[in-house]
Amino acid sequence: MARSPTTLTKLKLGKLKVVRRQLLQRYEHQPFISCLAGFYGCQWKRYQRARSQPGECCCSKLECSCFTVLIISFLLSLVFLYFWSQAQNDYDNFDWFSYRSSGFWFPWSLLVFVLAIVLFSYVALLLVLAVCLLSEGQRLYLHWSHKVGVVVTLGFSVAAIAIFSDRWNEEWTTLLLSFQVTAPYLQIGGVAVMTLISWPVAMHVSRMNKKVYQGLTMAIYFSVLLTLFLLPLGLYSSCIKEEKSFGIKPLLIGHRGAPMLAPENTRMSFEKAIKLEADGLETDVTISYDGEPFLMHDKNLKRTTNVAQIFPNRSSQPAAFFTWSELETLNAGAWFIANDPFGTKSSLSYEDQRLAENQSICRLIDFLHLADSHKKLVIFDLYQPPPGHPYRDSWINRTLEVINESSIDPSLILWLPQEQRSMVQSLVPEFQQTSSQKDSIEQLKEDHIVKLNLPYSEMSAEQISEYAASNITTNLYVVNQQWLYSLAWCAGTHSVTTNAVQGLRNLQRPLFLMTFQEYSMMWILTDALSAVLITLVFTFHWWRERGLPCCTGRSRTHETGPYSKFRTELSDVWSVFNVSEARSTPTSSDLPPIYETPEVPA
Repeated sequence: MARSPTTLTKLKLGKLKVVRRQLLQRYEHQPFISCLAGFYGCQWKRYQRARSQPGECCCSKLECSCFTVLIISFLLSLVFLYFWSQAQNDYDNFDWFSYRSSGFWFPWSLLVFVLAIVLFSYVALLLVLAVCLLSEGQRLYLHWSHKVGVVVTLGFSVAAIAIFSDRWNEEWTTLLLSFQVTAPYLQIGGVAVMTLISWPVAMHVSRMNKKVYQGLTMAIYFSVLLTLFLLPLGLYSSCIKEEKSFGIKPLLIGHRGAPMLAPENTRMSFEKAIKLEADGLETDVTISYDGEPFLMHDKNLKRTTNVAQIFPNRSSQPAAFFTWSELETLNAGAWFIANDPFGTKSSLSYEDQRLAENQSICRLIDFLHLADSHKKLVIFDLYQPPPGHPYRDSWINRTLEVINESSIDPSLILWLPQEQRSMVQSLVPEFQQTSSQKDSIEQLKEDHIVKLNLPYSEMSAEQISEYAASNITTNLYVVNQQWLYSLAWCAGTHSVTTNAVQGLRNLQRPLFLMTFQEYSMMWILTDALSAVLITLVFTFHWWRERGLPCCTGRSRTHETGPYSKFRTELSDVWSVFNVSEARSTPTSSDLPPIYETPEVPA
């Protein structure tokens, strides 16, 4: 039975109320778009902005190039930020390298880190704004000041990566090691990002008129997504294992004592390490001109003493050419308080700061007495004196004499010097012969090697296990970060040399430790949830852009397709947007007429 005129009128008024509500939603939504466009392109006014129509590109060729550069800048700044954040273990080395190059102390590593964070955050924010604008169907326009900022960020990232690859390329090994603990979480983060950007990607793909562009965009997106989904198949981490199989906690050997809490290689530094319950002490030994072994890492005395004030004409002279009576006059602690190399001075009490300021150079025999009284392992680098030194050829014998005078338990000594090893082994067989070279097991056994002392970058769980099976333990140096210590723990390392005994001592279990079953569950759930969400997003946009009805009862007919012009906020209500903003009746010719399919009488 046909509807009465009154019913049809009510129906039309009801539909016009829907249109009015969509108009109000679009109007109320404008402040959000204004903020996005304002921060991205300084387009705060509505008339300054333009919308991308279905089938059109989201921006001009120039802006498309700028958007591409923005993405590249984001990726490179992310790579460098991650690289530099994982290099924190060796910030001290970088700062002292800068000191030797420039002649003055400054925490350059921290400055580079802060700058990397700021620049990455800047381009990341711009990229988020761009994605939000694309999700709102807006044409992109990047303000010229942001274009300059993006280019600066890109230049900084490229220059930093190139310089560090050339001057500090061993840190890339640290980066690869870090993936063993961070890759599972980076994979989850990557999948989450791809899931979030599926909305604008699906929207613009569904609006493209050219099938070639559609296919290319979808091929790139789903190739990256599939790679992330399957990435765990190629991952290896020594921290993915059963909790009972990761072995005992590695021993902690204080690198030059506790150099974050006291001046390195001073008595105070070693006492701090002992108080922190370090299992061993590491140092560097030089022979004075009159034959007194003393503790000094550098070839000269400039960095860690006041030699420039006491002996201004000899500040660059090798430390081995000073007599012990001259070395006794030098201050070996004031530099620590003045430079604060680890940023830890504020954590020291006033008494400790005054004590640190008045430290002097420590003799080897005093160091050995201290270690023996607390039964601590001892390992040291022994430097051969330069040519012209009286002990140039007898430095090994002189060191052995001092060790014998100290009466230290010889089994506490990890003998590291390679020179004259067979002679030392025959004289003091109780020494734990330690090598810094990864020779074959047969060669190591022949040389009576019981421990390897290797840089952490050469960490290999497989090799550590092979050596351990032959009763050869492994010590890694210098390990300061908890994630790196956790990785060494999971790999079966026996001990590590560290600047941060205080930061590693209280670690009760490796960080990031998980079983294979736990990781598999996390990986599968992440991929499955992402796949479902992305499928729903693409299906929704495909259904919406074609105006397909969601049920089969009654169909609404539009002159260009069923319901295709009525969009939600994110689909841009094209017909409503084109209505004049001036007061006009809802039945304006700008809105296509809507017809109701009459019901067929039963």
